[in-house]
Amino acid sequence: SKCGSGCGVTRNFSSCSAVAPRTGNRCCITAAPYRGVSCYRGLTGFSSRSLCNPGSYGRSFGYRSGGVCGPSPPCITSVSVNESLLTPLNLDIDPNAQCVKHEEKEQIKCLNSRFAAFIDKVRFLEQQNKLLETKWQFYQNRECCQSNLEPLFEGYIQTLRREAECVEADGGRLAAELNHVQEVLEGFKKKYEEEVALRATAENEFVVLKKDVDCAYLRKSDLEANVEALIEESSFLKRLYEEEIRVLQAHISDTSVIVKMDNSRDLNMDCVVAEIKAQYDDVASRTRAEAESWYRTKCEEMKATVIRHGETLRRTREEINELNRIIQRLTAEIENAKCQASKLEAAVAEAEQQGEAALNDARCKLAELEGALQKAKQDMACLLKEYQEVMNSKLGLDIEIATYRRLLEGSEGHCEGARGWSSLEPYCPESEKLGPVPKFCTSTTNSRHAASVQGCTPTGAYAQY
Repeated sequence: SKCGSGCGVTRNFSSCSAVAPRTGNRCCITAAPYRGVSCYRGLTGFSSRSLCNPGSYGRSFGYRSGGVCGPSPPCITSVSVNESLLTPLNLDIDPNAQCVKHEEKEQIKCLNSRFAAFIDKVRFLEQQNKLLETKWQFYQNRECCQSNLEPLFEGYIQTLRREAECVEADGGRLAAELNHVQEVLEGFKKKYEEEVALRATAENEFVVLKKDVDCAYLRKSDLEANVEALIEESSFLKRLYEEEIRVLQAHISDTSVIVKMDNSRDLNMDCVVAEIKAQYDDVASRTRAEAESWYRTKCEEMKATVIRHGETLRRTREEINELNRIIQRLTAEIENAKCQASKLEAAVAEAEQQGEAALNDARCKLAELEGALQKAKQDMACLLKEYQEVMNSKLGLDIEIATYRRLLEGSEGHCEGARGWSSLEPYCPESEKLGPVPKFCTSTTNSRHAASVQGCTPTGAYAQY
C-alpha cells in the first residue's frame, strides 16, 4: 500500500506493508500504546500468542511498545517449544523501518498538533462569529436609535430656523422702529433748530428791546433832570417874582415917601401908581399864568411820557418774562428730547446687540447641529462600512465553517471506514494487557482552493486523502 508523510513525501515501506495476508503462516506487526503513552519501540521478540498456542502451525511475530514503568509480569505457563520455530524467518523487513516509524510518529504528533490548532481556530472563529453577530445586532439597534434621533434633530433644526425667522422678523420690526425713532428724532432736531432760531430771534428782539428800554430810561432820566431843572427854574422864578415884588413894593414905598415929600408940588401920583400897579399886576398875572400853564403842560407831558414809558417797560418786562418762560420750556423740552433720544438710541443699540447676539447664537447652534448631523452621517457611513466588512467577514467565516464542517464530516466518514477496516485486524491478546489500540487520528487543513484530510491508520500508518 501507499502511505504518505505530513510533508507530502511518499515512502515505499511502512507498517502497513508489514501486515501479511491471512493464509498459511500468520504474522502480525502491532503498534499499541501502553497506559496512554504513544511511543514506538523496536522488536521485542515473540508474542505471547505463539507461546500460549504451541499447537498452532503458524508463526507470530510481535511488534509492541513498552510502558514507561514497565509491563506487569505476564502469566507464563509451561509450553513445549517447536524447534522449527527457532529457525530465522525471512520477513524481508527494511532495516530503516525504525527510522521510518519514528518519523511517522513525529509526523503524527505534528498532525495531531495541527489538528488541535485547527480545532482551536474553528472555536476561535465561532467565537469571532458570535462576537460579530452581537456587534451586528448592537449596530442594528444603534442604527434604529439613530433613525429615531434624526427626526428629533430635524425638529430641533426646524425650531431653530423658526426662531431665526422670528429673530429676523424682530430685526425688521426693530429696524422699522429705529427708522421711526430716527424720523421722530429728525423732527425733534428740526423743532430744536426752529426753537433755537426762535430763541436767537427772541434774544435779538430782547437786545433791541433792551436798547429801547435803555434809551427810554435815559430819556426818563433826562426828563427827570428836566423836571428838576424846571422845578428849580420855577422856584427861581418864584423867588425872582417875590424879589421883584419886594423891590417894587420897596420902590413903591420909597416913591410914596418921595411923593409925600414932593407933595408941595401938588402932583397926583395915585393914578400913576395905580396904573403902574395895574400894569404890573397884569404882567405878573400873565407871567404867572403862562408859567403855570407851561409848567402844567410840561408836567402833563412828563406824566404822559412817564406813563407811556412805564407801560412800555411793563410790556417789555412781560415780554421778557414770557420769553424767559418760553426759553425755559423749550430748554426743558430740548433736554427731554435729548434724554428721550439718548434712551431711544440706547434701546436701539441694545436691540441691535441683542438681535446680533441672538442671530450669532442661532447661527452657532445651526452650525453645531449641521456639524452634528454631518458627523452622524459620517458615523452612519462608517458603521455601514463596518457592517459590510463584518458581513463579508461573516460570509467568509460561514464559508470556512461550512468547509470545515464538510471536511470534518468527510474525516468522520473516513474514521468510520478506518474503524471498520481496523476491526479486521487479527486478535492479539497482548493488546488487552498493554492498552487500547490507537484510533484514527485526523488533521484538516483548509485554504481557498484545496482541502485535505490526513490521518493514521489503526496500525500507526499515516495516510493522506
